[in-house]
Amino acid sequence: MIKKLLWVLLAILVIAALIFYSNKDQWLQEFNQERQQQQSEYIARGKLFGDTANQQQCLDKSLEQLGNCFSYGCTLDHGAYLRSCLQNAQPSASFCKGVPAYQTKASQADKQWLKDNCWNRNLNGESCRFLFKQQMNFCSVNK
Repeated sequence: MIKKLLWVLLAILVIAALIFYSNKDQWLQEFNQERQQQQSEYIARGKLFGDTANQQQCLDKSLEQLGNCFSYGCTLDHGAYLRSCLQNAQPSASFCKGVPAYQTKASQADKQWLKDNCWNRNLNGESCRFLFKQQMNFCSVNK
């Protein structure tokens, strides 16, 4: 009885995999369109907020909206929001003070700075560090 049930479940999984595989191109196209649309919305929201905010407010708002979101899509969305916001925001006098220079390979000190900033805001995870890496990059490029 159990063997028959396992065979039936295996057959269902194989059929489902075949259906998914046969529709992968359409699924991928729809997924990419959804991601682009969502990313465009976050960029527009970031620009709108940045038009009336300063750089520190952009970062604070991005981190606030991020919350404890850990998904890859959420990380990308809030990263796009922050980039767009920073491009339109007024300068903040101390926004880049104490921010390490951006490097493609972070040093131990850079990693500690990222960790401390996320912990101080009661956030952790790669999403939070990603936003602070954007601050590092922005400050390095705009010195």
